[in-house]
Amino acid sequence: MPRERRVPQRMCVACREMRPKREMVRVVRTPAGEVRLDPTGKAAGRGAYVDPRESCVEVALRERRLQQALDIDIPQSIGAELRARLTRPATPPPPKVIRLPAGKARG
Repeated sequence: MPRERRVPQRMCVACREMRPKREMVRVVRTPAGEVRLDPTGKAAGRGAYVDPRESCVEVALRERRLQQALDIDIPQSIGAELRARLTRPATPPPPKVIRLPAGKARG
């Protein structure tokens, strides 16, 4: 019987809701003091997670929750990049079309 893998959970700094790590966006303060988005989730440094909803991004920036979590001022460019990334609607992948060769029957 295959073992079920445990899905890592992280808490959003804005809404305090636990969600799977892969669904969250990580903002990291690197050891050099640079603040940037971490799409891989593996960059070295202090990280904070934001739920990918517009309301959570706004609360995290407006109420300075990201700043408190990372203990550093958040540049406006990070806020703009976060808003641009999260407010863009996710586009589903195009449907996969399988074409059978002419004259060949399935079976």
